[in-house]
Parts: sequence; structure tokens; C-alpha cells
Amino acid sequence: MKVAVLTGGGDCPGLNAVIRAIVRRASEHGFEMMGLRDGWKGLLDDNHFRLTRETTSGILHRGGTILGTSRVNPFKVENGLERVKRAIERNGIHAVIAIGGEGTLSAATRMSQEGLRIVGVPKTIDNDLNGTDFTFGFDTAVGIATEAVDRLHSTAESHKRVIVCEVMGRHVGWIATYAGIAGGADVILVPEIPADLEAVAQHLQRRNAGGRTFSIVVVAEGTRIKMSAEQGEQLVTTGALDEAGRPRLGGVGNIVAQEIERRTGFETRVSVLGHIQRGGAPTAHDRVLATRFGVHACDMVARGEFGKMAALRGNEIVSEHLSEATRELKRVPKEFFEVAQVFFG
Repeated sequence: MKVAVLTGGGDCPGLNAVIRAIVRRASEHGFEMMGLRDGWKGLLDDNHFRLTRETTSGILHRGGTILGTSRVNPFKVENGLERVKRAIERNGIHAVIAIGGEGTLSAATRMSQEGLRIVGVPKTIDNDLNGTDFTFGFDTAVGIATEAVDRLHSTAESHKRVIVCEVMGRHVGWIATYAGIAGGADVILVPEIPADLEAVAQHLQRRNAGGRTFSIVVVAEGTRIKMSAEQGEQLVTTGALDEAGRPRLGGVGNIVAQEIERRTGFETRVSVLGHIQRGGAPTAHDRVLATRFGVHACDMVARGEFGKMAALRGNEIVSEHLSEATRELKRVPKEFFEVAQVFFG
């Protein structure tokens, strides 16, 4: 029985660990594994290669994905669904294991509803997928962002500056919240709550008046900002679109820094982490979680559990319906963010 696996959307640490686990478990089930290059594009273009224990040896600790990835959505390509179906039939593919985030698994959900045998594996550094407590890649990204905040503390204190650290997070602020709490940030700005820059400036002025001569502000890239009570919320973009057709985010850290300096007179700098959060070796936690997801996903294929994805519930790996996982984004709850706000006073 031939099973294909793909990685779609933004890359993240732990993808290779999943691929390795799927291939190892597949050999026990007697599956022949096919790797699809560059996400759904691999099916559209019929671009694939055989995955074996030998080709996946030594990749556990590597970042990125040996399969390559893209944000191509078959449902946004002319005759995309028909091309995918033809490729599956032509290559004798019994099932597809799709490893991805909200975009990739939303396409997987629709394909499952069209009758294709699909199993999902949740990955994203944003941790924004509903249906699972955590996604792999998140722990690594938070560790990188926390280390950056730790380093920024020392230089901010030395120069008596405010430093704004921009982290990833298009729609949700999980990375910003976790790294902000872990790194002791003085302000955390997230997409779930529009940022009132006047309130931020007043808070930093109170800190300064109390003898704190430096401050760290962590802001997620998708945070909407309010310049004044009269102006509406603003999402900061580059003006360009990404390959999924979404506005490309970028620049909110610079605007926040400029406004803080203008409103307070405090020297302010900005550090944008960007793709540094996506790269490098995964943490031990992400390697283990990715491995458990991969083994479970392969077992789901063997059991015929299609239209579902591997998910973490507590400390158990379970099967969750794809439709539930992609129904809505998992945002930072108010009560969780209130823990961070305890330290903003």
C-alpha cells in the first residue's frame, strides 16, 4: 500500500522528525512511502520521490524539511482538485498524510470532504490550530524568542533604552505571550487585543518615574495598533502579498518604537526576529512531540481513520476531526493573557 506525505505552509523545526517517524512506522505496517515535494504542489506537478529508512536517516535534529514546502493551495489553482485526484489515481496512492498548519490542513479538510483519504499532522510555530493543545515548532520558536528577549535586557539596561522586539504571530499572540512572560517583558502586544500606543507610552513613563530606566516591549507581527482614540485600528503590512494571496506583514515593531520615542522622549530601538524563529534544530520537546504525531498519523492510516489529524490532549496523542481543528483559530484566552498583565504594573 502506497502512502504519500507532504509538508505545506511555513517551515518549522520538527518537520523532519515527523517524516522520520512516519517512515519508520510505515515499515512496520508494510507501507511504501512517497515524499511529495513542496507541499500540495508535489501532487499538482507530480513531483515526488520514494522515502525509505535510508533517505530519512540522520534527519531527526535537522530544521526545515527534506521534502520542501510551499503555500500553494490546490483549491486556488485552476482545476486543482481534479489534478490532485488524477495524480493520486495515477500513482496508486492509498492515502495522503498532510503535515501543516491552518492553511494546509484547511485544504486537507476540503479534500477529505471530497472523498480523498487524508490524515493530518498539526505543525506551526504560531500554535494557532484548534483541536490540539500544542503544535510542534512552537516550543522551539518560543525558546529562540525568549533567548532574544534575555539578550535585549542587558543591552537595554546598559544604554537606558526601550527596546521593541517583534516576533512572529499573524493572527495570534502565543509566541509573544509565552516569550514575553518567560523573558520578563514589560509590555506584550498581541493580535487578540488592539494596542493602545498612548497607554503603552504612559506605562513606560510610569516605569521610568519609578526608577526603571529601561523597558522591553514584545510585539507580535500581526498586532493591530491604535494611534489615538479617534483613529481606528491599523494592521501594518509591507504592501505586498505572499504566495497565499495574504497581505505580507512587517513593520509593526518599527512603528511601535517610533511612537514610543515620540510620545516619551525615551531612546527606543527595535529588533525584528523574523525567520530566525523558524530555523535551526528543534528542541527536545518538539522532537518528541513530532515523533509521537508521526507514529500516530501512520497508525491512523493503518486503521482507516481518515479525515482526522493527530492531536495532543493533555499528555495523550489522540485523533481529532480535521473539520474541528480548522473550524477556527486557537487564540490566546483572556485569562491566560491576564497572567502576563500582572507584571505590566
